[in-house]
Amino acid sequence: MYLLLLAVIYLAFISLGLPDSLLGSAWPTIRTEFGVPLSYMGWISMIISGGTIISGLMSERLTKKFGTRTVMIVSVFLTAVALWGFSTATEFYQMCLWGIPYGLGAGAIDAALNNYVALHYNSRHMSWLHCFWGVGTIISPYIMSYALTHTAWTNGYRMVSYLQFGIAAVLLFTLPLWKVNKSTAVKENNTEILGIRGALKIKGVPYLLIGFLSYCAAEATTMLWASSYLEGTRGAAKEEAAAFGSLFFIGITVGRFLSGFLSDKLGDNRMIRLGTSIALFGVCFITLPFKITSVIGFIIIGLGCAPVYPCIIHSTPKNFGAENSQGIIGIQMASAYVGSTFMPPIFGLIANHISLKIMPVYLAFFMILLLVMIAKTEKACHTNLSDSNR
Repeated sequence: MYLLLLAVIYLAFISLGLPDSLLGSAWPTIRTEFGVPLSYMGWISMIISGGTIISGLMSERLTKKFGTRTVMIVSVFLTAVALWGFSTATEFYQMCLWGIPYGLGAGAIDAALNNYVALHYNSRHMSWLHCFWGVGTIISPYIMSYALTHTAWTNGYRMVSYLQFGIAAVLLFTLPLWKVNKSTAVKENNTEILGIRGALKIKGVPYLLIGFLSYCAAEATTMLWASSYLEGTRGAAKEEAAAFGSLFFIGITVGRFLSGFLSDKLGDNRMIRLGTSIALFGVCFITLPFKITSVIGFIIIGLGCAPVYPCIIHSTPKNFGAENSQGIIGIQMASAYVGSTFMPPIFGLIANHISLKIMPVYLAFFMILLLVMIAKTEKACHTNLSDSNR
């Protein structure tokens, strides 16, 4: 049952990744069809991320009341319905409306599943599970590219919604598998609710939240604007840019597979620093005025980003205690989606007034800020440990 449950969680992580790369790969076509400016993609992204912020903050209460498996299944069904809704949109405002249920579903499952894995599995499994998130992000741009070439972008969303409904059905039929960790789940559900104020009083948590926000700002900006950057600054065709945009996701997926072999040996904090440094090297590549170097650069950025998210999440129970992890991870998800909500549209506004060429500087700022905040978090956690041993 243990291995079967692990396989089910892998499948759930694929469902998390499937929708995440659709909007960025389809946006050059969608904005032309709807007749809206380049920056309007940021408004849809902001609405989606706003929903995830709300559900992330509610995740501690939802998970303790209903359990991880119930929250997961309801959330996957909710995202499937929202994706089908995107496929029916004929006006820009309709996409904005369907972004609300999509964001609510995505945030709840993200927080609940990440805490569950952080508590019950080691660092390499966290990396490999997030690798399967990357599998989902790789599959969907190619589905969208196929839809753009042969039919319409709406069919790309429709096909991914069908995949989501299928995954949700599998998760529903495998509910009994979750009994394998039932005793620890009952214990976790009986702990007191930490809440936002309680979490922020713990030394190091504010630094961690800023660092996580910075990482997700850089990741979301790359995810959403890579195709537009390649089209607008390197002359790639729309269909070509949609396919090339998926190379970032290939890099992050391959990187998470490889980091699974290293994370237990090097530790979470070293993996975060190593990955961020590699991503900064990739940023240098996309500044070069050639299409091929930009394509390679996005792959390198993906490789560098690979260990950061899973290692930040996996280190939370160790750094702040298992009894606090669900509350802190829920707030982490909210903080992450604040970065995902506001930073990509802000970049869109900057790009409209200056140029898409400013993207490497924008990414480098957040990656350097991440390194600073992780160092401060590590120092605060050492202080907490010293105080508890007195």
